[in-house]
Amino acid sequence: MAPTFPSLDVRRLRSYVFRLPLFTRIVLVLIVIFWTLELQKVWNVVQWGALIPKEVNLGTMYRLNTYPLIHRNFLHAFFNTMALVPLLERFEAEHGTLLSGAMFGGPLSTLPAAAYLLVERGILRQNTAVLGASIWVFVLLGVEGIKAYKANPHFAISTYRIPTWTTPLVILLFTTALIPNTSLLGHLGSVGVGYLYGLGYLKILAPPEKVLRWIEGKLNLLGRLPHYVSIDQKTYGRYGVLPTSNSSLSTPGESSVQMPYLGSGQRLGS
Repeated sequence: MAPTFPSLDVRRLRSYVFRLPLFTRIVLVLIVIFWTLELQKVWNVVQWGALIPKEVNLGTMYRLNTYPLIHRNFLHAFFNTMALVPLLERFEAEHGTLLSGAMFGGPLSTLPAAAYLLVERGILRQNTAVLGASIWVFVLLGVEGIKAYKANPHFAISTYRIPTWTTPLVILLFTTALIPNTSLLGHLGSVGVGYLYGLGYLKILAPPEKVLRWIEGKLNLLGRLPHYVSIDQKTYGRYGVLPTSNSSLSTPGESSVQMPYLGSGQRLGS
């Protein structure tokens, strides 16, 4: 008897893509744009935007924000994107489009970069560059790990009780062991930043909610921007509302965290 394989439901995939919130869409478009630009030979996009420790100075601080959007090749971009999208759209659905943009355009990009530069350049005196959206993947895995720990502190394997917050670290170790040229140091810093965010220590770096609400109302973002998610987390833009059915609600003992397949956090210079 020939083995059977699950078929891809194109309609469900298309529906999922069409319902992605605004900031997640913007990130996907930017990743595609930068990858497309890498196909030409006139301008070296990787050299321009990667986080290269000895190339970071006051004139190149943009690297602290561009490195998660730039990838070495198509497969690097593809697998990182597949890992990022489910986590990022979940974050945006919970926190809103404006806050997501502010955090990923700010501390959730710059803090992992700063931690990496501190160790790689300041302590190890090395110049290994990092790039790729897997930095954000591990930040979000750290956030989800803390959420899972708060809902269910342990899971059991045989007779052992393992803290759920260690799940991102286990994924990090497997990723480092199985995928060549991944940056253990860069991903470890990302998980640490995700832990800090999940524990609430980075809330001081987030824009005040009152300011975000004022911007939303003043610019009428809900009415103008398709797929926009309000700061009150209750409304998608003009194209519908967030799910509120019983299937989207969970009781305290039934919380689960999705940990998608991770792409390469490929680094340069290795």
